[in-house]
Amino acid sequence: EYFASSSHSVSSQRILYTPSEFARTSLLYLQETGSLHALAAHTSHREHLASYLFFSVTSGSGELNYNGKTYALHSGDCVFIDCRKPYSHATSADLWTLQWCHFYGHTMPDIYKKYQERGGLPCFRAADPGGYAALLDELYALAESDTYVRDMQIYEKLIALLTLLMEESWHPDTAAQQKAKLQEIKDYLDTHYTEKITLDALAERFYINKFYLTRVFKEQFGQSVTNYLVQLRITQSKRLLRFTDRSIEAVA
Repeated sequence: EYFASSSHSVSSQRILYTPSEFARTSLLYLQETGSLHALAAHTSHREHLASYLFFSVTSGSGELNYNGKTYALHSGDCVFIDCRKPYSHATSADLWTLQWCHFYGHTMPDIYKKYQERGGLPCFRAADPGGYAALLDELYALAESDTYVRDMQIYEKLIALLTLLMEESWHPDTAAQQKAKLQEIKDYLDTHYTEKITLDALAERFYINKFYLTRVFKEQFGQSVTNYLVQLRITQSKRLLRFTDRSIEAVA
């Protein structure tokens, strides 16, 4: 269903797409796609949507609030988020223009998790903004077409979009940089193992994605961060029990 609308705050065109039952049960499927140009400062709030949102900023600037963080956005920046979590976005005084699509499928939670594990972020600077713009244009054209295989064609374009997102998410450090950072994290654990340490806290302290940290730490040291901490604490406990007169309660 096509909508063209204009208000005091935005001028937009969008298609609310109704996928077939086959698409809903078997494919990734489109929910909505379109573009908008901000005419005045405004903020959009959404939450608890069974949807994933991709949008690109084609001009202007603004910000995204998502998962407790605020991200500044400028022309050429892209957003890829899980809309089951609350989010809002707002244009700045440099009124922005956006292209977007909402989509879903029963495999999307696992796909998004893999995106995060590879280092993918909610917001990033596109290496080739034109590639995303072309895919969004094609999705829009397919959504308003009447071809009898459009659900399959839309699925094909959504897969192409996700493939591009996966390619952009993979920015591993060089081997030397990665090894140095992991050694820094390991040294921190060796020193602070008596404190409460969480993956989230480590990720924030060392500016690294926690899913990526979990994987590469185990690859480098042969065990998970959690297991390494447990080993440190058990080793120290054994040393204290053997070479001091501290009680078990004190050691614990």
